[in-house]
Amino acid sequence: MTASPVLFFVDASGFRRGDPRQPQVNVTDWGATRGDGIFESISVIAGRMPALAARFDRLEASAGALDLPLIDRSIWTTALARAIETHDAVDRLAVTLVMTRGVENADSSPTAWLLARPARDFTAIRRSGVSVVTLDRGYASDAADGAPWLLLGAKHLSYATNAAALREASRRGADDVIFTSTDGLALEGPTSSLIVRRGDLVETPGVETGILAGTTQATTFGFFESKGYRTRFAGIRAADLSTCDALWLVSSVRQAVAVHTLDGRAMPVDDALTAELNSWLSDETRPE
Repeated sequence: MTASPVLFFVDASGFRRGDPRQPQVNVTDWGATRGDGIFESISVIAGRMPALAARFDRLEASAGALDLPLIDRSIWTTALARAIETHDAVDRLAVTLVMTRGVENADSSPTAWLLARPARDFTAIRRSGVSVVTLDRGYASDAADGAPWLLLGAKHLSYATNAAALREASRRGADDVIFTSTDGLALEGPTSSLIVRRGDLVETPGVETGILAGTTQATTFGFFESKGYRTRFAGIRAADLSTCDALWLVSSVRQAVAVHTLDGRAMPVDDALTAELNSWLSDETRPE
């Protein structure tokens, strides 16, 4: 089998394999020229198909926000299974599902593909944790209520702002970012969900603040509940983050990383609990 990237183009009739080493997407595709499209990230561990329902729910919610047509889940699932089979010797895969509005001045058919490739090794960062800065996203926490066209909470391809935020973090000597709202709430990272622990209570911001629904966040809550912690969605004041007992950023491929420094201030880190959480996240990637 292979450790090389595997590419499948997907449409309503099925999927076909493409060569990821060759040009594939039209330069007038709306995704290439405008970032007008959506994507979803999936982590596959030891060949095990992840629980996909939450990923497809989020993909379809993003499609609805951008008025994109849906492709049947069964086609995506079959293509994903084929990609996993092709990489049977690879321990961890990072899979990306992408759908754009299609080619300009053409029919309304979307361009969609699945790219599966060996995942980056995040073992070291899971152990070391990250330093983080808070950055204002520029919106109030209720902005999505009156302006759905901002696409807050959709996983779309326009990632220039997220990339710029990470560059700003680097300029400030930090590894990552926690976005905040203009009315003072903590939101999420550019590519991650925020998890906060205070004693036996574990919290995360709710999607009503305009953030992306976190699939790894849901699994993380399952871990803490299994250990007797209380969990809830809550409005978390950015000013209160520095008084928390622990902070994590969680995402599908990187999994859970502890925040050891916040805006230059050292934060408490529970290495053992973080290791247990990451073991749980790996074990929870199993067939539905």
